[in-house]
Amino acid sequence: MSGTLSAEGLIRQLFHVVDNRCWEGLSGVFAKDAVYERPGYEPLKGLARISHFYTHERIIASGRHAVDHVTAGYEAAACWGRFRGESINGDPLDEQFADTYVLVDGKITHRKTFFYRPAI
Repeated sequence: MSGTLSAEGLIRQLFHVVDNRCWEGLSGVFAKDAVYERPGYEPLKGLARISHFYTHERIIASGRHAVDHVTAGYEAAACWGRFRGESINGDPLDEQFADTYVLVDGKITHRKTFFYRPAI
């Protein structure tokens, strides 16, 4: 990975962009052809689709990710933590999460999010 941010720095920058709703910053963390997989959605393919999700579809009005830990190698990383916030309907949100990442040239090319929920 050849970028100015370490893998951990890149992931923490992603959450800064998302938590502060600085959507123009998405292009600084995601590659143009990135894929984002998250529960409840078909894979979001490409920076334009990922940006559309954040600006028009995301159910979160506000909140913060508390990242407990990031572990990273040269081309892959993972993190886990908790999100607390409020939905666009005013409902409180409290969700444990884990993410995996593939990193190329200082950008995220693949992100997959997992939520902690009881198996039914």
